[in-house]
Amino acid sequence: MFTYRTNLLRYTHLPPIRQVPNVHCWRPKSTVRELATTLPVTMENNRSSKRTVQDAELDKAGDVRNGGISRATPRSLSRAVSPPLKKRRTSPEEGEEESFPAEEQAKKQPCSYRRVVASPFHLTTIRSLGQNSNKDTVSLKGLLGDPLIQECWEFNYLHDIDFLMSAFDSDVRHLIKVHVIHGFWKKEDPNRLQIQSDAARYPNITTHHAYLPEPFGTHHSKMMVLLRADDTAEIIIHTANLIPRDWSNMTQAAWISPRLPLLKPDAQQNTSSTRSPPPAGSGEKFKIDFLNYLRSYRAACNPLIDKLAKYDFSSIRGSLIASVPGRHSLADDFATRWGWAAMKETLKSVAVRQAGDRAQGGGDVDDSEKPEVVIQISSIATLGSTDNWLKNTLFEALSGSQGPKTLLSSKSKPDFKIIFPTPDEIRQSLDGYASGGSIHTKIQSAQQAKQLQYLRPLFCHWANDSADGVGSTTTTTPIREAGRNRAAPHIKTFIRFANHKTKNSIDWALLTSANLSKQAWGDAQSKNNAGEPQVRICSYEIGVLVWPELCADSDGTSSGGKMGREAVMVPTFLTDTPASHGSEKDRTSLLGEKQGPTSTSGNGEEDGKGDDEKEEKSSTVVVGLRMPYNLPLQRYGLQEVPWVATANHLEPDWMGQVWRHE
Repeated sequence: MFTYRTNLLRYTHLPPIRQVPNVHCWRPKSTVRELATTLPVTMENNRSSKRTVQDAELDKAGDVRNGGISRATPRSLSRAVSPPLKKRRTSPEEGEEESFPAEEQAKKQPCSYRRVVASPFHLTTIRSLGQNSNKDTVSLKGLLGDPLIQECWEFNYLHDIDFLMSAFDSDVRHLIKVHVIHGFWKKEDPNRLQIQSDAARYPNITTHHAYLPEPFGTHHSKMMVLLRADDTAEIIIHTANLIPRDWSNMTQAAWISPRLPLLKPDAQQNTSSTRSPPPAGSGEKFKIDFLNYLRSYRAACNPLIDKLAKYDFSSIRGSLIASVPGRHSLADDFATRWGWAAMKETLKSVAVRQAGDRAQGGGDVDDSEKPEVVIQISSIATLGSTDNWLKNTLFEALSGSQGPKTLLSSKSKPDFKIIFPTPDEIRQSLDGYASGGSIHTKIQSAQQAKQLQYLRPLFCHWANDSADGVGSTTTTTPIREAGRNRAAPHIKTFIRFANHKTKNSIDWALLTSANLSKQAWGDAQSKNNAGEPQVRICSYEIGVLVWPELCADSDGTSSGGKMGREAVMVPTFLTDTPASHGSEKDRTSLLGEKQGPTSTSGNGEEDGKGDDEKEEKSSTVVVGLRMPYNLPLQRYGLQEVPWVATANHLEPDWMGQVWRHE
């Protein structure tokens, strides 16, 4: 058990910060304001006010008609005063940026057809941070507070029923059909009994327990499916438990699908399976994988499957990377793979910026140009006394890409880093030691100590500001602030940077519920009784993989890795949207991580490039990816260790609290 004591008062609850949209407000003319100051208009009620103004207008008009010398009445007062119609704006003025509320900004389709595309991942609002750190963020109320929501399917590991229901619009929360899916399958489990007791107070809630054939598995997926009164559906895949602490002062993120319309009747009937498989990243492939994921719950999700089958997923750009418990063949023709096998299969469709492509004349590449995969998680399970599974199974799956295997030389395979907080970073976090209860690893046993030895060279700080760390505090590279260094991480991200040194462009990014564990990703490949390769997975997990080419098509008809327009994904800090007007030098440097040098002809034009190709180059799509951590990264110092929730921490946090494990 954990004992956690303090005599200090908790800090005041701060309401979530929301952006205020730009509104075209009509303001009265000066003549009307002047009249309001000269006429004795009574404000007892609207009717008497109108009568007084009308009588005054008639009196002054009569004076003018009779040749009086009184001041002429403005012509506008001879008719009813009403605000002018708003001008329809199709785009913001040059140099002016559009402003939307955070929730509406997040719900915009991530693959818009502008040259600059907002991040497909959105951070959640941090209660104790200011507006500058909460730009473009989402809150639970923002996601669930729409009165048009008619039905909600909520999947999670931990649930607070009252907290969930409080997020719905108060006028309709008693009308919304709410389904809560949890993983506590034992009837006597205290968590299951608590959920059932709390849900019994709401007649519109139905609870379901997930099918869990593996004894060490958990239902760790975090997702909401919303069915709306306007005949659209919405899928939200995120990283937070459905409890107040996870949505207040901990770093979390969400991927939000576009609003999915109903299919046309003729499209619903056209379900032929003879067509070729849809490409990775397309909405059609996402729908296949998503419905297969729901089928793993067996009867519990059948009603939801029947409903979602009638919706059009074509606007989605992203690949579902999920895990379901069981032993899964890797040799059958099943359309969906799970765990590390899903990641490995999908990355075959993702074009990455190979280090060999940047070498002049095909020579060796400097190590500074190698790509790097940064794994940022909130829990590390027991992986084994050696790094066999980590390197030969998970890292190997994360190293794949589109193209022949010969391109993946040792020079072009990515390096790996793991971001995990230290005890000092937990002590300094907004909630102090309280946030440490959601972050887990172990280093006490002999096997765990060996695991720490091979993980230590990979470990990097979360806040990247440690006095004992190695890296960012001793370099002249400017620090790019993400605004979350004091919000302890419960988010899980896997990001491949094209260049491990500059980290200016991104090949792909995964937002997921999966931590660093065999239970989540699957054990090493084994063989079933028939001698076929298989993977064993214990837990439910779900995430979304994105890459820049998904947003490069200008007409929305292309999918997968082969796109007509050039695209680059860049990290963004404190905002979802990359800079709108980057310099040509900046744009060229980003693309230069993929392309080799070009020569120019005597007239200054690039050799072999016509006007069409130059125009296509100038229309490169720049896709943002909202970063949850600062760059550059800072490695652990020699004496630093990761946070361990099962150990005692007697040094007080910033609120004077200590952490004891009993």
